[in-house]
Order: sequence, then structure tokens, then C-alpha cells
Amino acid sequence: MRMIGAMPMPANFRYRDVFLKGKPRHDRYDPFRIRHPGMDRRKRAKIFAPFDALKGFREAVAAQETP
Repeated sequence: MRMIGAMPMPANFRYRDVFLKGKPRHDRYDPFRIRHPGMDRRKRAKIFAPFDALKGFREAVAAQETP
């Protein structure tokens, strides 16, 4: 059985064929890779930080840290 993260993939998963294709691989000097280099993790985290999936998580962690 294939997994999506830590969950088993449902049999009727809508994007099963796309998921099973995996991440595209590009050669080192592929024109696509030259024009679109990989993004630094810090920059990527900064871009996606406003889309916090767990609302209130940061506040809950901060409340636990302070006695």
C-alpha cells in the first residue's frame, strides 16, 4: 500500500496517478533547471509562513514555554 506522508493512500484517491509519477528529475544542465533553480529553504519558509495550517499553534507553543 502506498503512503501519503504518514497516511495510507485511499483506493479512490483523486490524484493517485499524479502522485505515483513522483517528483520530476532534471539533469544538472537542463535548460529548465538553469532557468528555474531550486529555492533556498529559508526563502521558501518565509514565503509560506503566512499560510500557517495550524491556527493558534504558535500561541499554544509559546504558552507552554513560559512558566
